[in-house]
Amino acid sequence: MMPHWDDLRIFLAVARAESLSGAGRALRIDPATVGRRVARLEETLGAPLFAKSPLGYALSEAGARLMPHAIRAEQAMEAAAGDMAGQAGGLSGQIRVGAPDGCANFVLPQVCAGIAAENPDLDIQIVALPRVFNLTRREADMVIAVSPPTAGRLSVQKIADYHLHLAASRVYLRAHPPIVKLEDLRDHRIVGYIPDMIFDRELDYLSEAGIARVHLASNSVSVQLNLVARGAGIGVLHDFSLPWLRRGQRVLADQFSLTRSFYLVRHADDRRLERQTRFAAALVEGLRAEVARLEGAT
Repeated sequence: MMPHWDDLRIFLAVARAESLSGAGRALRIDPATVGRRVARLEETLGAPLFAKSPLGYALSEAGARLMPHAIRAEQAMEAAAGDMAGQAGGLSGQIRVGAPDGCANFVLPQVCAGIAAENPDLDIQIVALPRVFNLTRREADMVIAVSPPTAGRLSVQKIADYHLHLAASRVYLRAHPPIVKLEDLRDHRIVGYIPDMIFDRELDYLSEAGIARVHLASNSVSVQLNLVARGAGIGVLHDFSLPWLRRGQRVLADQFSLTRSFYLVRHADDRRLERQTRFAAALVEGLRAEVARLEGAT
């Protein structure tokens, strides 16, 4: 017997949430119903799809084999929905974008607000987390990354370069010894990432300035900016975040500057989905324009 698509949809939700309750919240149905539908699918296929443990629901060997087939079925349903909606119409449904929190806090809101205004039937979710996203588990439909992945069936598109500089509040600079060269930073308080929570080597900014000690640290870019803004020390900040640094300025801009890049990462198969492809095109165009606008304002 062939499995029902709706049962496959519930299977995917449990696999991604690793729990019945998490899948229920995502699907807006009762966890007990989720459990019954998983049991029905297991009966249909004649194999257990999950191994239950105190940590949650993990895919069994049979579940792992089913996963790519269920994803292809999901993609086919999304493609059909996009075709039925028509290419000329506005975007609809839900799209989740994962991004490092610097981009998610300072660039994505303006871009996604503009896309949402032009597509009132579209729901956009921004997941801002300082870590790598798992596209296979559909933690996001697409991800903005700071380094291009090299493994997996993924589509990678460079979005834009962005720039970073040392920065501090004018209050801090007036109260501390002058800074005329990089070596002078050894006499100043440094704001940066928690060293063992840097999830991508592209974020290891301070080592390039020869700085070993971080006096005030956070895994959040927005927290770092707020520390700098309150006169706590000197940090490496995105140029696109500097409009939010009130009464602050770059430090040693002629001696220290970093260039990094944003990349849009998607499932390779998702490029066939008209709805997601149109959204991705609008997202890339908007991000390029917004990074340029914010960097030009500093």
